[in-house]
Amino acid sequence: MFVFVGCYGQERSREYQVKAIFLYNFTQFVDWPSTAFPEKNSPLIIGVLGKDPFGDYLDEAVKNEKIGEHPLVVNRFDNVDDVTACHILFVNVGEKNAVRDALHKLAGRAVLTVGDTDHFIRDGGMVRFVPDNNKIRIQINLEAARETGLLISSKLLRLAEIVSSKK
Repeated sequence: MFVFVGCYGQERSREYQVKAIFLYNFTQFVDWPSTAFPEKNSPLIIGVLGKDPFGDYLDEAVKNEKIGEHPLVVNRFDNVDDVTACHILFVNVGEKNAVRDALHKLAGRAVLTVGDTDHFIRDGGMVRFVPDNNKIRIQINLEAARETGLLISSKLLRLAEIVSSKK
């Protein structure tokens, strides 16, 4: 469990530092279908859609790292239509309808969608960061991940609350 404390600016900064580490760690506990990589040494891309709350934390977390033959790369996208190649995508587009629209456009693609908005899972997202007493917990929509061919390790699932997007 991760804790973030301090004054508001430091607390927010620490929160996203912890979330950046989570995004990096997801690369070690998720398996993508072979079709998600054009070549055996293609990069594994962690993307941020919308406003980037991470600053340098995400870049530092993946610097010089590899998962198997895949070097880790961070890309930032202003618009969901710009997301051509991506394996993990933190969705931070603001209003609820924009999140729902982005997730709808990504449906069926082997992209682990991650967010921290209240309705993220209900809108079709796969992993949601949930604040809980100065800690970050995760919820996972296992059905949504499986529908795209992603396999999530039982080690990660044990740490998460498994939820459904079904209403």
